[in-house]
Amino acid sequence: MKTRRIIIMVVATALVCMGSFAQSQRIMQFQEEYSKIQSHYQELLHSGQRKEAMEPLRTLIIMLDTTTVFKETEIPEAAIIEQKANCVYDMACLYALTGQKKKALQELEKSVDLGYKNYNNMRYDNDLQSLRKDKKFQALLAEVKGRRPLGVLQKSAPYAIDSVKKDNPFRYQPQESMNLRMVRDYFKLDSVAGQGDELSKIINLLHFAHDNIRHDGNNRAFAELDAIDLYNYYKTTGRGVNCRQLAISLCEMYLSMGIPARYVTCMPADPNDYECHVINTVWSNQLQKWLYIDPTMDAWVMDEDGAMLSIAEVRERLINDQPLVLCETANWNHESQQTKEYYLDEYMAKNLYYFVCKKISRFNPESVYRNNPPEDDIRLIPTGFVNDNWKCDTTTDPAFFWAKPE
Repeated sequence: MKTRRIIIMVVATALVCMGSFAQSQRIMQFQEEYSKIQSHYQELLHSGQRKEAMEPLRTLIIMLDTTTVFKETEIPEAAIIEQKANCVYDMACLYALTGQKKKALQELEKSVDLGYKNYNNMRYDNDLQSLRKDKKFQALLAEVKGRRPLGVLQKSAPYAIDSVKKDNPFRYQPQESMNLRMVRDYFKLDSVAGQGDELSKIINLLHFAHDNIRHDGNNRAFAELDAIDLYNYYKTTGRGVNCRQLAISLCEMYLSMGIPARYVTCMPADPNDYECHVINTVWSNQLQKWLYIDPTMDAWVMDEDGAMLSIAEVRERLINDQPLVLCETANWNHESQQTKEYYLDEYMAKNLYYFVCKKISRFNPESVYRNNPPEDDIRLIPTGFVNDNWKCDTTTDPAFFWAKPE
């Protein structure tokens, strides 16, 4: 059983996206009521009052079942259903813990029917220990296993090379430009990067961004989207920035040092899954390839021989069950260490289904004071993939999308 935060996270995203005060009021009203009941449930649960905890949990489920908030706000209905699946799963745990095996299996089946997909949690959850040998439980577990992110990724269709040769659409702002010189001087990046080879400079800049701008996935900084403004937002407010803003900051740092880089939005296959992750792809002249760089987790990925990999190579190795090694520094805000099993096999396996990039890598690429038309973006998808959540130019050709900087 886990503490659920899906609604909280979706509300934070919705508040960023919407422009209506009425929507804001409606969401906050819903969240306030939901959080109050959830807190009561958790207090009872943590004090060992499992039977008593069923009542507020049942109220949460009814609330999710009857709400129309998704019709009136930016919260997608899929997020409500996912939260309900998790709450029903928790109810199954409570029934199992109180010796009501038949009801536990009934609730677990409802949760799976609603789309519950946390295979590892269901497999190892001690709350469900009494159900493990039951054939019904094993069948439900097998169904959830098929929903694992890695399994979905491994079933993706292949790419297809474009038979029509197209010009490289990607451009990189020159390091001599005024704004990038300002970034370089402001952060004293010559000193930060150090005097080592190119790879050491790439890693040093990664560490610097990770250590000096805190990540908070539930917060979108109200600032211009450039490294200096985002850094000062964090230092002034103490509030972190989301993964997109952090990757934009690091991208500008690389560009200011003459290192071609993009920030890449890594997207899931499920059109109803609005949670994604944004990382960097950084060109190494030393290795003549793109490198996978994640400032949120201070992470890069290697093969079994210690060679640094690109985003494309990490995706391909996940699909083919080839070895992947996560760097030892991988962590979240120096508070929790990342493991290959969770970070790559679960989290990134979900978010490496398709990719979106800006065509022009530049200072302040998504200013709140400038239009950001979809024509500025391009995405790489598997053949036959249909998803209209991101309307922009599209290719199925990885060689085109990951073209060497010109």
